[in-house]
Amino acid sequence: MNWLPTNIIPESLAFVWPTLFWILPLPLLVYWLIPPRKQNEAALRIPTFNTLASIDQQFSNTSSFLKIFLLGLIWLLVVIAAARPQWIGDTIQLPATGRDLLLAVDISGSMNTDDMVVNGEQVPRIATVKKVVSDFVKRRTGDRLGLVLFGTRAYLHVPLTFDRKVVEEQLKETEIGFAGTDTAIGDAIAIATKRLRQKSAQGSQEKQRVIILLTDGSNNSGEINPKQAADLAKMAGIKIHTIGIGADSMVVRNFFFSQKINPSADLDEKMLTYIANTTGGQYFRARDPKQLEEIYHVIDQIDPVEQDQETFRPISELFYYPLSVAALFSFIFCLIFLFAKNRRGVST
Repeated sequence: MNWLPTNIIPESLAFVWPTLFWILPLPLLVYWLIPPRKQNEAALRIPTFNTLASIDQQFSNTSSFLKIFLLGLIWLLVVIAAARPQWIGDTIQLPATGRDLLLAVDISGSMNTDDMVVNGEQVPRIATVKKVVSDFVKRRTGDRLGLVLFGTRAYLHVPLTFDRKVVEEQLKETEIGFAGTDTAIGDAIAIATKRLRQKSAQGSQEKQRVIILLTDGSNNSGEINPKQAADLAKMAGIKIHTIGIGADSMVVRNFFFSQKINPSADLDEKMLTYIANTTGGQYFRARDPKQLEEIYHVIDQIDPVEQDQETFRPISELFYYPLSVAALFSFIFCLIFLFAKNRRGVST
């Protein structure tokens, strides 16, 4: 199925090359202009078989008419197929607003910390992130979304796409340790920035380009300093929202006693704030699942850049239908020709 921009008109049948229908009379012109070839044939006929010969002549006349009819029909179908018939569907309007949005998600070892409380039970940070971010992705109608995962290394897991279901499924299948146990925040920003700049250089329409970076730690791996990466994103006109996730306290129990600790001691809020402020974004702090959900709802309200309305119409190719029928009739014609030839051989 192809897609072509068209005006808003009802669905209809159309031909790509309708001028080819002018060659339909060509066989008749050839028949009229070229004289038939004369044949002198001697035939030995037995008088006692006059009745049989009469029946054979009737069959021959019928066969000739059928052959002419089939040849004409085959020629008509071939011309129709050559003109490329297409079925043009109803107009589909694409979203008039949208962004190029990359989600950079930390999957380092610390994201497995059980300090998020859901229904009275402690669950890992990554499980909460998958749930909240998946809901966020479902709401991003009109945006092109992508997914960058980072730990010790950072990589583009899902390129920018309008297929939100793919992003959602790939996020849900992510596991801790895929990218190592450390945290390369600078590399994640650099990869996301590079990808967004590439899309812009390829001539895509101007969109608001946004990175949403979520982490629970500080930059302790990678080759690029987060502040330098933020400066590059600013130069490229890319906005970065940063989210620091992790509870302020949790109780750790062992065989002898319980101890209250701060599971977010490694979170570098100063650095995340610098990244957001430098690029025109905001820094958010998520201490529990409810706060994280509220943060993504706030980000959800960012006004998108307006674009010109685009309309597309689905086009289905139909040429193979008349071409297939023409092939079938050609086969029938060959059978009739061979059968008639055999009968002439018997009658002579």
